[in-house]
Amino acid sequence: MATSSAKKTAEGAAAAPKKPRATKAGADKEAPVRKTSAKAKTPVEPAPTSAAAVPAPEPAAAPAAPAPVAVAAPAEEGAVDESKIIQMKPPIQVRDLATRLNLKPFQLIHELMEMNVFATLNQTLEEPVAKKICEKRGFVFMAEKRKEGGGVHKVAPVVEPPKPKPVPSANLKPRPPVVTFMGHVDHGKTSLLDAIRRTKVAAGEAGGITQHIGAYSVKRGNQSITFLDTPGHEAFTAMRARGATVTDIVVLVVAADDGIKPQTLEALRHAQAAKVTVMVAINKIDLPGANLDRVKGQLQEQGLAPEEWGGQTVVCEVSATKGTGIEKLLEMIGLQAEVLELRADPAGHARARVIETQIETGRGPTSTVLVQQGCLKVGDSFVCGPHMGKVKALLDDAGQNIKEAGPSTPARIIGITGAPAPGEEVVVVGSEREARSIMEERQEAERVARLATGPAGTQGNVTLENLFASIAEGQKKCLKVILKGDVQGSVEAITESLKKIQSQKIDLDIVLAAIGPISESDILLAKASGAVVIGFNTKTDNSAANAAKREGIQIKLFSIIYELVDQVKEAMTGMLDPELRETPLGTAIVKKVFELSKFMVAGSQVQSGRITKSGRARVIRKKQPIYDGGVVTLKRFQEDVNEVRQGLECGIRLGNFDEYEEGDIIECYQLEKVPQTL
Repeated sequence: MATSSAKKTAEGAAAAPKKPRATKAGADKEAPVRKTSAKAKTPVEPAPTSAAAVPAPEPAAAPAAPAPVAVAAPAEEGAVDESKIIQMKPPIQVRDLATRLNLKPFQLIHELMEMNVFATLNQTLEEPVAKKICEKRGFVFMAEKRKEGGGVHKVAPVVEPPKPKPVPSANLKPRPPVVTFMGHVDHGKTSLLDAIRRTKVAAGEAGGITQHIGAYSVKRGNQSITFLDTPGHEAFTAMRARGATVTDIVVLVVAADDGIKPQTLEALRHAQAAKVTVMVAINKIDLPGANLDRVKGQLQEQGLAPEEWGGQTVVCEVSATKGTGIEKLLEMIGLQAEVLELRADPAGHARARVIETQIETGRGPTSTVLVQQGCLKVGDSFVCGPHMGKVKALLDDAGQNIKEAGPSTPARIIGITGAPAPGEEVVVVGSEREARSIMEERQEAERVARLATGPAGTQGNVTLENLFASIAEGQKKCLKVILKGDVQGSVEAITESLKKIQSQKIDLDIVLAAIGPISESDILLAKASGAVVIGFNTKTDNSAANAAKREGIQIKLFSIIYELVDQVKEAMTGMLDPELRETPLGTAIVKKVFELSKFMVAGSQVQSGRITKSGRARVIRKKQPIYDGGVVTLKRFQEDVNEVRQGLECGIRLGNFDEYEEGDIIECYQLEKVPQTL
C-alpha cells in the first residue's frame, strides 16, 4: 500500500512542470510543502521518490524561485508588533501620552494644535484624539480597564449585571398588585390612603402636602395590595412619573367639588405613557359643592368614560373622611388585579426599584425599594447605579425587621454605600466582589464623562469665539446654594424647581444637593464657595450651628417647597443692582457765553420744564451730546437758586466744561434707581 501511494505521488510530481505556477525546480521544492497538508497519506517517503522521478536541471538555468517561507509560515492577518501598542487607562493626560510616545510635552502640544485641539500638560484628551496622535506616530492606541481577576485589556462597555433570563411559566406565581394614587394637590390622595390603612399620615405632612413617595402594604382578607402615594405638587413631576413606571394600577383621585385640574391631566399622561390600567376615585362626595355628573363629564372628555355611561373605566365614589365607598374601591382594585393576572418569579436573585432614599442617624443611607422579581434577602450583595451594598437589615413599611421581601413587597434596605437616585434599579449579584467590580466600573465611567465635559458640563477649552462670552458670564452675579434635604426625591424635586428659575441677569449655582442633616463640612464648603445653606425637612447639627455662627454663614430651614422657592427668588432679586433710569426735567438754550476770570458761564433761557441744581445735564450741539455732568452753579441774576422754570433766564455752569457756544441745548434730567426683576 505504501509503495502504491509513493508511485502515485511520484507521478503527480512528474506532472507538476505542466502547471504554469512553478518550474521543475519549483515543483521539486514545493512537493514537501504540499505534502504537509491534511490530504497527504505519507508525509516522509514521497519526497525522495519525487526527487528521483524528475531529472535535476542545470543550476545556472534555474530561475529564482519564490521564497517558500511565506507559504510555509504565513503571518497572522491583523497582527501588530507589541512594542507599537500603547495601552493607557482613561483619563488620558497630555503629559502621560507624551511620555509613552517618547516625545517632549511641547512637541505633543504642537501636534495637538495642528489638529485644532488646544490643551495643557495636565489636561485630559478624548480617546479618538489619542488614537489619531498614536496612528500618526506609527503606534496603536488601546484604552485599558480593570478585569475582575486583575490585569487589563482593551476597553469594553461598562460591566453590567447579568440580564434577567426568561422565567419558565411554571416558576411564575401570583403576586400582589402595585397601586399608585395620583392626582392634583389637595384632592385627598393621602387622606384616602389613610382611610385604607387607618393611619394619620397627612396630619404629619407640612402644609398637608405630601413631600415624598410612600410605599405601604395593605392586607385585605387573603389578598395583599401594595400602595404608592405620590406627591401632588407640580415640583414632583419626576417623582410622580417614577410612581407610574413601577405600578400596575393607577387610581386617579379627583375631588368632586373641584373637578379635573392641570396636575390631574399630567398624572393621567404619566399613567397612559406607562401603559397601566387607570381607575378613578371621585373623592369628597360628602362636601356641599360636590358635582359628580360634572366630574364624570370631564373624565369622558379625557377618554375615561365611566362604566355606567357605557365606557370601560372603573369609577368609584368615595369619601376619605367618612369612609364611604372604601370597601367598594378595594373590591374593584382586587377585580382589576385578577383580570391582569399579575405573576412573578419569587425565587432567584432579586431585582427592585428604588422608591425613596434617605440618610438616617446611626444607619447611614437607607433606600425604600419595591421588589419586582425574585426574593431580596438579608445578606444579599447588590449594585444600584454607581453604588453597591450588602443587605444588613430589611424593614417593612411598619418599621419591623423582616428576613426577606418577595415580588411587589416594599422594604427598606440598610447597608448601601451611597444614596442612589429614586428610580435606580437594585440588582442582586452573586458576590460582594462582583458587586464592587461593577460599582468601580460605573464610577470610573461617570468620572471620565465628567472630566470630558468639564465641571459645568461644557468643554473647558477657551477659544477666541467663546472668550468674550466667558468674560460676560464671569461678570454676571451668581447666587450659590448648598441644599440639604430629608430624602433624595425631595432634593431632586427642589433642584429641578430651582433650575426652572429663568433669569438673564443672575445665575443660580447649586454647589451641593444632598440628603441628611446640615453638617459642619457643609458650613465650611459654604464659607469656601460663598454660598448660603438651605435645609428642607432636615435639622442642623450642633457643630454646624456653631460653625455657621463663627463663620457668618446663613442657614435657612424650610418645610414647604413653595416658601423655599419664593425665598430663593427674592434672594436672587435682592442681589441685582438697581437700574438707573433717566427722568427728563427740562431744556434750556444758550443765548450768550460769559467769560469770567476762572471759568465760563452759559447765559441761558429755559425752554421747557425746569432746570434744577440737584439734577444732571448734558450739552447737545448739532443734535450730538458733547458733555454730560452735574450742575455746579445755577444763578438767577446774582443769586444762587435751586430751580429755574420755563421762560426764565439763568446762568448755568456744568462741571469743568468751558466750551459753550451760542445755540447749544442743555438738557436737564434726574437719575432714579429702579429695582430690577428676574
